[in-house]
Amino acid sequence: MRIIYLLSLLFICCMNKETTNSVKAPIAQKIPKKLSIHGDERIDNYYWMRLTDKQKEAKKPDQQTKDVLNYLNAENQYLKFKMEHTENFQEKLFNEIKNRIKKDDSSVPVSINNYSYYTRFEKDKEYPFHCRKALEKGAKEEIMLDVSKMAENHDYFSAVGLSVSPSEKLLIYGVDTVSRREYTLHVKDLNSGQLLTDKISNTTGRGVWANDNKTFFYTKQDPITLRSFQIYKHKLGTPQSEDILVYEEKDDTFSCYVSKSKSRKYIVIGSYQTLSSEYRYIDANQPDEDFKLIQKREKDLEYNVYHYQDYFYILTNYKAKNFRLMKTLISQPSKEYWQEVIPHDENVLIEGIDIFKHYLVVEERKNGLTHIKVINWKNNSSYYIEFNDPAYTVSTMANPEYDTHILRFSYTSLTTPSSVFDYDMNVKKRDLLKQDKVLDINFSVDNYESKRYYATARDGKKIPISLVYKKGIQKNTKNPLLLYGYGSYGYSMDPYFSSVRLSLLDRGFVFAIAHIRGGEELGREWYENGKLLNKKNTFYDFIDCAEFLIEEKYTSKNQLYASGGSAGGLLMGAVINMRPDLWRGVIAGVPFVDVVSTMLDETIPLTTGEFDEWGNPKNQQYYDYIKSYSPYDNIEVKEYPNLLITTGYWDSQVQYWEPAKWIAKLRDMKTDQNLLLMDCNMDVGHGGASGRFKRYREIALEYSFLLDLEGIRN
Repeated sequence: MRIIYLLSLLFICCMNKETTNSVKAPIAQKIPKKLSIHGDERIDNYYWMRLTDKQKEAKKPDQQTKDVLNYLNAENQYLKFKMEHTENFQEKLFNEIKNRIKKDDSSVPVSINNYSYYTRFEKDKEYPFHCRKALEKGAKEEIMLDVSKMAENHDYFSAVGLSVSPSEKLLIYGVDTVSRREYTLHVKDLNSGQLLTDKISNTTGRGVWANDNKTFFYTKQDPITLRSFQIYKHKLGTPQSEDILVYEEKDDTFSCYVSKSKSRKYIVIGSYQTLSSEYRYIDANQPDEDFKLIQKREKDLEYNVYHYQDYFYILTNYKAKNFRLMKTLISQPSKEYWQEVIPHDENVLIEGIDIFKHYLVVEERKNGLTHIKVINWKNNSSYYIEFNDPAYTVSTMANPEYDTHILRFSYTSLTTPSSVFDYDMNVKKRDLLKQDKVLDINFSVDNYESKRYYATARDGKKIPISLVYKKGIQKNTKNPLLLYGYGSYGYSMDPYFSSVRLSLLDRGFVFAIAHIRGGEELGREWYENGKLLNKKNTFYDFIDCAEFLIEEKYTSKNQLYASGGSAGGLLMGAVINMRPDLWRGVIAGVPFVDVVSTMLDETIPLTTGEFDEWGNPKNQQYYDYIKSYSPYDNIEVKEYPNLLITTGYWDSQVQYWEPAKWIAKLRDMKTDQNLLLMDCNMDVGHGGASGRFKRYREIALEYSFLLDLEGIRN
């Protein structure tokens, strides 16, 4: 395809701004493509921007690839030109954010068997050291992985899934150098420091050891869709070609993974989709056994499996929308044998459990907030750990040991930095092990105030809003306010502290989180009322929260901003189509905006596994509904707010062409002179930059975009 001579000229123009004094926005050529289904025809003028992975990875790009790269680079040059006057401010923001962070930091050690494991950073290094020490007096540090050294000569580097063998002599870890979440597994001898010859490609990044110290299991991905669909067994010292396939998920709406029980007695394979799950297991001492089924999959039946003594404990939605806890003998695991341990509560969502020798710990969600409940196995007495903030987040952390009365949990709020506690369940006493430091002599938690509100949605539902600002802010409609939202997949956007966010708060911004439907903040029903044919509730809720904050005089339309990423980017696209007048500026990160076309293409990663979230548009009812809100399909000739879009060329979750097509169509149709900018990082994927500090340059750009619109430039 030979196209876009005009773009080449524009790109040259962008590269020679010193001779032109102004740069016009790139105008993408239109090449109409007809897309037809259900008797409905859509015209996509920018379909040509889609490249295959093979095209992207080719050493010698074809003409279409060159044209796409020219367009993306032209957008990046236009962004640079339009934001050039903020470059010094961006550098100031970057240093300000970076300098609040403790450079030589380390995690709280976790003890497993004979070692204490932790991660630490050294000053100004982008990547961590993964370390351990023997649990004996005077033990020296052992560096398992020096990720900064490993990352040399790579624009992107991620090391994940560290798993130490039962013998404590070997380490499995996964490496991704592209940012496509395709990991190669390596095995390291922790005594000699040498890598074994074992090298396994195209995995999800984690290996699970059997108890023989020579066998491990791993998950492979489909090379096109990236669906995790096969579990293999590997014996040390053998080539990957000899690995044995022990399970294959043939239903392309399901994915699978492998894990090990906390008791270390069982290896478990889980298959899952949005509304159904299935598990099978073997004895970790018998890695060559055949996996046994626990409970066969059923539509709308979800369950998770935990091991305790002679039982599997089953957390399930079986006849329980908000989940209940059951138990069953390991010898009789199917659901006809399940016995109730904790009954269903329509006002309380059970999110997870952690099992100890003397206690059962339950993670619950009620009234929009997370809670930890401790139950004594012996007498069934129970109590909650109490917290005082109006909006906060608490969750259990790594608790690998079974025979202990100490529970480790993390806690944060909009005004409280992330904190790690050890909690003595016998005497109900907590011990603060670490609280993230904010390296700013002017910082104090007492300088900021947090609020919790409930906005009334148009259908009468009460939507929680978490709010934070610097004390002294007046409710007078003059405050700039950034409203953040997500609202998909049942992911709850819980309140948390961010030292990065201080750069906005200290300059007068109010920050708010809209806990809209599609998340699970108010239980399972909250999620179900924001998905499939109820998806528009997510968008309406966000708009209603914005209008509530205006009515409460925290801000006005002229100073209201919005932000969201991925499915939250879809949210941004939908609300600017529905209410473009409501926002001064919007940031859409890696936005999922071409919903119809993506959900019709089953070769795209994640598509088939998400039919239960969005609906399958091959069914006309879902097609019509998705098309009615899909941001790309609903752009109109009208004014839009200032917009900054971010994406990554190697993104495997929301492909770069969705935001690229979106900005091209918006620029063609909008009638205003507001900013319309896109930052396409050519080196990374969905998660952005991989270094500890590099990501803050992206945030500095976003913050300068917001602050510049407010006339704040220092």
